[in-house]
Amino acid sequence: MAAIEQPLARLARNDFETATLRKVAWRLLPFLLLLYVVAWLDRVNVGFAALQMNQDLGFSSAVYGFGAGVFFIGYAFFEVPSNLILARVGARVWIARIMVTWGVISVAMMFVQGPTSFYMLRFLLGVAEAGFLPGIIYYLGTWYPQAERARAVSWFMLAIPLSTVIGAPLAGLLLELDGLMGLTGWQWLFLLEGLPAVVLGVVVLFYLTDKPEDAHWLTSEQKIWLASTLAAEQRTATERHGVGLLQALVHPTVWRLGLVIFACQCGSYGLTLWIPQIIQNLSGLSDLVVSMISALPYIAASIGMILIGMSSDRSGERLMHIAVPSVFAAVGFAATAYLSSPIPAMIALTVAAVGDLGTRGPFWALPTRFLAGSAAAGGIGVINTLGSLGGFVGPYAVGFIRNATGSFAGGMLFLAGLLLAAAIMAVSLRRTPTLAAHPGTAR
Repeated sequence: MAAIEQPLARLARNDFETATLRKVAWRLLPFLLLLYVVAWLDRVNVGFAALQMNQDLGFSSAVYGFGAGVFFIGYAFFEVPSNLILARVGARVWIARIMVTWGVISVAMMFVQGPTSFYMLRFLLGVAEAGFLPGIIYYLGTWYPQAERARAVSWFMLAIPLSTVIGAPLAGLLLELDGLMGLTGWQWLFLLEGLPAVVLGVVVLFYLTDKPEDAHWLTSEQKIWLASTLAAEQRTATERHGVGLLQALVHPTVWRLGLVIFACQCGSYGLTLWIPQIIQNLSGLSDLVVSMISALPYIAASIGMILIGMSSDRSGERLMHIAVPSVFAAVGFAATAYLSSPIPAMIALTVAAVGDLGTRGPFWALPTRFLAGSAAAGGIGVINTLGSLGGFVGPYAVGFIRNATGSFAGGMLFLAGLLLAAAIMAVSLRRTPTLAAHPGTAR
């Protein structure tokens, strides 16, 4: 009889755990995804605005590339302090603050008049948004057990390609408002895409829950199970690796992970902030049509992110799920450099987008494997700071190289080299003890 009861008890327990995590997922992930879609739109809509703004204001490729990328300098400087404040005051209050301030500054982008105001507002936008992504990654770590984390992060980061799928045609339609009420199309773009962040920032205060113990939408048993499971994982991470806050800020593995995401972010932002102009250069099509076509690689990337995240969670393996997609991205970028026909070039850009963005779920499941509490907040902040610098280097390098050569080819080869380096670094990290899989999971 006991031989039958034990498997049944385990099955009932698994059903209970699955139901709990499903409830968490439906409560948090759609809303967090919406927040990141809005964040991403405000971060990269300058790429679509540039189709009109560069000509209106006389911006060269180098001026635009620097302004697009300087966002990440402001973001990087304030990344770690912002994430540490979030860990202290709670995600709900701090994410609300971040969203309201970046929404106001995003709207102010409509008043850009020249390079100086362009650089200044993009820098301030980065300062305002600093801490948002690592804050959400840290927040998800307070709700999801390690074995489920890559899938949760992949669903959240689905916002990256989705924002382009949604934002590209939306941007094209907003650019068509050119001349309405005396405003240019790119001014309407900044105005109407900045306001939702302010509204949602207020909603965050009433909707998000800081920790499982406070979740009125979970049963008492669900709260106890989830809180105790997460607390046990944090204790295990601390006992196994003993990494405190100060150690996390200088930990070699933290910095090596930072270099991997630096290379990946160079690729993703180098593509996202230039893809409308790359497509227009290849096709000569109108702003609206270019905006529509720009969404296609990101539809494929949306599917790729989920499948790669699911595969990583199912196997428990993270690093090869970063290395292999990075190689595919490198091939896609390199192929784009040598293709002048629109359809083959779009296929290559799609491969690059799927490979690069597909790394995010497995990657962001790694830091909390050996970091917990304030060490996780600080370590994730350091990692994302280095990634943010990639957001500056990628777009600026593409613009600088195009200015010097008159072509996008050199910039695409530069991004291909960085993604290949990311793959090599990910493989080398397989020998790092702190990133070893938890007992009972595959590596």
